[in-house]
Amino acid sequence: MSMETLTRAWEVLQDAYQAQMEGDYDRAVELYQSSLELHPTAEAHTFLGWTYHFLGRVEEAIAECRRAIELDPEFGNPYNDIGAYLIELGRFEEAIPWLERATEARRYEPPLSALQPGPRISRKRNVQPRDALLPGSAGNRAALFAGAASAGFPPPHGKLKTLSVFSLQSS
Repeated sequence: MSMETLTRAWEVLQDAYQAQMEGDYDRAVELYQSSLELHPTAEAHTFLGWTYHFLGRVEEAIAECRRAIELDPEFGNPYNDIGAYLIELGRFEEAIPWLERATEARRYEPPLSALQPGPRISRKRNVQPRDALLPGSAGNRAALFAGAASAGFPPPHGKLKTLSVFSLQSS
């Protein structure tokens, strides 16, 4: 694959993210899909899943996260997102192993800073999200795009914004 193709895939991925952050989800889906056609990455699949989530297409979001895991099983964010989507669907017990796998992945930025406690996962049925549970929100752009260099992408050019974070708390 040429450096030109990799660079274009990276630029399209950044444009997709920008469209998503601006709430233009349909455009974001188109752009993520274009990036994936140029060069499939776990990051692009994870972000496409996050966009599907915003569109209420949770099962498609989970499918995209599974594709991300197939490409890079060491990328923790799609495991996290599957867990978050399952919690949203009320499938708490099913979510727990996914969240645990996220924290065990080599490429996973914990969802909260070192100054705050991380996710608290309970096997009780009354696990509740605290604050807004946002899939795709494991830290900042550096964490979410940490694999970009290993995938051959050039470094970002500052277009992406920091993502929100979440935590889980048992009641």
